[in-house]
Amino acid sequence: MTINKESFLNLIKAAVVSKVSDIHLRQDERPCFRVRGDLVPVKMDALTEADIAFICSLMIKDEEVLERITKIKEHDGSFSVPKLCRVRYNLLRYQGKMGLILRLISEKVPTTEELNLPPVINKIAGANAGLVLVTGATGSGKSSTLAAMINHINKTSAVHILTLEDPVEFVHTPLKARITQREIGEDTADFNSALRSALRQDPDIILIGEMRDAETISIALKAAETGHLVFGTIHTTDALSTIGRLIAMFPPDEQAVVRTRIADNLHATVSQRLLKTIDGKGRVAAQEIMINNPGIHEAIMDPIRTAEIYTYIRKGKNGSGAQTFDQHITRLFKEEKISKEEAIANATKPEDFERNLMFSDTDDDD
Repeated sequence: MTINKESFLNLIKAAVVSKVSDIHLRQDERPCFRVRGDLVPVKMDALTEADIAFICSLMIKDEEVLERITKIKEHDGSFSVPKLCRVRYNLLRYQGKMGLILRLISEKVPTTEELNLPPVINKIAGANAGLVLVTGATGSGKSSTLAAMINHINKTSAVHILTLEDPVEFVHTPLKARITQREIGEDTADFNSALRSALRQDPDIILIGEMRDAETISIALKAAETGHLVFGTIHTTDALSTIGRLIAMFPPDEQAVVRTRIADNLHATVSQRLLKTIDGKGRVAAQEIMINNPGIHEAIMDPIRTAEIYTYIRKGKNGSGAQTFDQHITRLFKEEKISKEEAIANATKPEDFERNLMFSDTDDDD
């Protein structure tokens, strides 16, 4: 059966009802839903190249792009299904075929409470200035966490929030804050052009969709240095790899200066993974949270001591709200939100998880 507008919308509606995060549409294959991390085939006919092209015609409004649809190798964008969801999409070609990956985004902006995030996340969102990075693999919920943090600020602070996104995902309605959401390609040429202009647009808070290169990082650090609170994402697994990635983007002769700038301006990193819940009906975020303090500052400054950051995070839990992945995973297991098998499979150091089960997960005084 050839797909039409009604069947495409029904596919999206079914995905929303089933709490699907992504839809995979590939030529000569049946659609697949990503449900709680797993890909599940949908009971419908395989899609033809014409089906994929038709779906593109429903999503893409740029006539120039549509005219080149058979030649385009990749294209990103987003669209809205009123009263249902927003969709971020990526069009790609592989082995001479066409494919689409759709990421479903709720129209309702989540709260930190709804996402079951630790209370310290709201505290981090309330910082006066500095750089806050939310990190994790693709599909780990970074965008939702950032949206919840911006939502908290929107409800509590009379500030100007400027977001630079590719594309805009969650659409925020101004409450106490004024929010300017700019989409790369639609509202500005690229991240770097938008960032260079951002400081002239009187923002208090700047959200950068992704830290992609040395120039983006340098401008973000400059914004933090001049008293702004800057949020960004990066595809790294934890605080150590995040700091390493930031520094490695710069030439060797600039890295010592960059270390100092990061040590002085990095306020916090929030790294996360999504774990399956014990009831099998959803997923919950496990987070490593690093909050900069004098010890971490010195560890970032000294390449030989950088590995000590993990120890500072673990020991800082009681006071600052910082926590390692394994401390959080232990708590999620004790709260019966995840199974022991899921906890062990996702623990950074399974031996630490076992230790935390034997003792208190807050006994970090050794």
